[in-house]
Amino acid sequence: MQKTPKLKHFATLNVAVGLPQEIGVSLHGERRVIPILGGTAQGEGWKGNILSGGADYQLILTPRMTHLDAHYVIELESELDNGERIYIHNKAIRVASAEVTKKLKIGEAVDPELIYFRCHPTFETSSSAMQWITERVFVGTGVRRPDSVELQFFEIL
Repeated sequence: MQKTPKLKHFATLNVAVGLPQEIGVSLHGERRVIPILGGTAQGEGWKGNILSGGADYQLILTPRMTHLDAHYVIELESELDNGERIYIHNKAIRVASAEVTKKLKIGEAVDPELIYFRCHPTFETSSSAMQWITERVFVGTGVRRPDSVELQFFEIL
């Protein structure tokens, strides 16, 4: 019999975001692009800065459910990594009541307990010290603040 997977904390990210670029309602739902302006990342034995230039491509499917598709880069700060970078592709779902979703859309602070926000980040890097993250599966949780997103990533053991 196989063991039930366990989670090990990998990183905490604080991602600064800009004002949404509203595309409007399209064929698949309400489309928005949220610019990623910067931020920080910290894990056990490593830390880095989130570079500006990424974005979160959002699709509001229903008044309750939003699909998130974020792409961004962390530049590592360790002496061993010498500025090497990690590319992150983070897919997520965010589910909340229609009222809470409306508040999130206009940038109001909302109690994180009212939102189901789960993600599945994948990584690419040339860093030899961090190469192992390309060979593992990760999941995470998120909290949306008016001008940032707080993420916790966990390795599935």
